[in-house]
Amino acid sequence: MSDANTTGLELRSLISKSGELELSLKKVPVPEPNDDQVVVKVEASPINPSDLGLLVGPADMKAASASGSGDGIVVKAKVPAASLPFLAARLDQAMPVGNEGAGTVVKAGKSEAAQALKGKTVSMIGGAMYTQYRLIKASDCQALPSGTTAAEGASWFVNPLTSLGMTETMKREGHKALVHTAAASNLGQMLNKICLEDGIGLVSIVRNQAQAKILRDAGAKHVCDSTSASFTNDLTQALVETGATIAFDAIGGGKLASQILTCMEIAINKSAKEYSRYGSSVHKQVYVYGSLDTGPIELTRNYGLAWGVGGWLLTPFLQKIGRADQQRLRERVVRSLKTTFASHYTKTISLPEALDLKNIAVYNKRATGEKFLINPNKAG
Repeated sequence: MSDANTTGLELRSLISKSGELELSLKKVPVPEPNDDQVVVKVEASPINPSDLGLLVGPADMKAASASGSGDGIVVKAKVPAASLPFLAARLDQAMPVGNEGAGTVVKAGKSEAAQALKGKTVSMIGGAMYTQYRLIKASDCQALPSGTTAAEGASWFVNPLTSLGMTETMKREGHKALVHTAAASNLGQMLNKICLEDGIGLVSIVRNQAQAKILRDAGAKHVCDSTSASFTNDLTQALVETGATIAFDAIGGGKLASQILTCMEIAINKSAKEYSRYGSSVHKQVYVYGSLDTGPIELTRNYGLAWGVGGWLLTPFLQKIGRADQQRLRERVVRSLKTTFASHYTKTISLPEALDLKNIAVYNKRATGEKFLINPNKAG
């Protein structure tokens, strides 16, 4: 199978030293693969929160402007001066975007691994996926089962392996159950299915009753609405029943991490044999893996001294567990792409449509139930 196109469009994000974000589409040559590489015609790539960090960063998209149309569309927005020192490594560089994607292998190098993928639908990881043609190592591709579409396989990596990484981290660090926030997200629904399959206690924290219903209808046993007047009591009771002492927080800023630690301490003390003025000796851990709230994390220290709050990222976790365990998790994802690890999208858009201000306003909200998929080869 081959593709006659010699050039393709690629989405680029540039932040200038003067503090301006520029999003545009660039024509780039379709490369020839080396022996261990393939060229994939990208047909599906999700917009994940981690992609938005590179795509728009800290820019004020509410005041963004657009000029041009079609392939020539350019979006500009201001970036706060206070953010620029943290962006030093990317300033004045037109950076490609998109962590993961899927499509059809249209060119393959001479190696056996590359040739085995020719003509097949594959999923990929490695960045720069918001492009019509992606040159990539064969080893960074995952051949999809027969009958699986690119859209079904596009989100095979970030959300599925993050949710599996949470349960793996829980086990490796000696916990028996876990807490998850913003839990009605695509990732949260995957985590709920994993925990039901594996018999793991899960406490899901959501932000309204509609989200709570989504999870309860999917079999979730412990769902707490953080906007409810009874939230603290509900969360404490769920922690008593599950014994969860580790949490993964997608929110980041605000008081929620502290509330979780407090409720964990109360739950542990309900079964304590004796009082300790230093608090319980059971370690309580909150890992922040998202930034839906970009404000400061507020900690009210009323949960003893055996606790931790830190960051958790997928790539360092995968590097830590090694190739064999990575492969075990990847194979589980591919086996269940249409069930446990299915992703749901509200809209599929082209590359020019990805730079439409109306679409940006929706997907940049990072709202539950509003996940967008880019098909770089879609007309429009």
